[in-house]
Amino acid sequence: MQRMKKYGALSSDLHTDMHECIGHASGQINAGVETTDKTLKNYASCLEEARADLVGLYFIMDKKLVDIGVMPDMEVGKAGYDNYMMNGLMTQLTRLKPGEQLEEAHMRNRALIAHWAFEKGKKDNVVAFVTKNGKTYVQVNDYNKLRDLFGQLLKEIQRIKSEGDYNAGKNLVENYGVKVDATLHKEILERFAKLNIKPYRGFIQPKLVPVMNGNDITDVKVEYPDNFFTQMMEYGKNYGFLPVKN
Repeated sequence: MQRMKKYGALSSDLHTDMHECIGHASGQINAGVETTDKTLKNYASCLEEARADLVGLYFIMDKKLVDIGVMPDMEVGKAGYDNYMMNGLMTQLTRLKPGEQLEEAHMRNRALIAHWAFEKGKKDNVVAFVTKNGKTYVQVNDYNKLRDLFGQLLKEIQRIKSEGDYNAGKNLVENYGVKVDATLHKEILERFAKLNIKPYRGFIQPKLVPVMNGNDITDVKVEYPDNFFTQMMEYGKNYGFLPVKN
């Protein structure tokens, strides 16, 4: 818990950066294989998000990040693993109602990775569910072995994408990224309800206001709106170019 409090935000930022910059920006399709929208079809988006997440997960436990000064020590990587496994196995289920299964691509990809790693690491007790005072928690017992599992899954999902292996991709998603444990879900919803907060967060964007001198922009001021609803309504009014009825 102390590790998460100290390094949770930094590990999340680093993982997101690597997900976007070296995750989505990497990985090639084999010569003669069509694009994933044609080969992997409805599973393409989930598998691509999983591939990008796994790139970030693999490299966040690389000492090179300490050497180049973007994180102070390897505890940041461990915090990232703690958070990812907890979210994929439990936390994100707060967004679902009882009886629902996972549908959204990012949620499916996180569940796929977490459940696959949990299952494949069972023999060595890499990740475990532990119960304290009637509450379920996720505990990572071996961070190096977990990293190795992430690497194995990254290799397989990259192969699936490169070769256009629809059946293998489908099996990964359907077996690990869709189903929800009803008993665990019930417990999570009951625990989360006591916090009286929403499971989603919205982001307010800074507003760039040009400083004009006639027709010339001489400077740009940055303003920070403090109302999400107002900003969304402004976006809808100023940038809603599509008709309400299409």
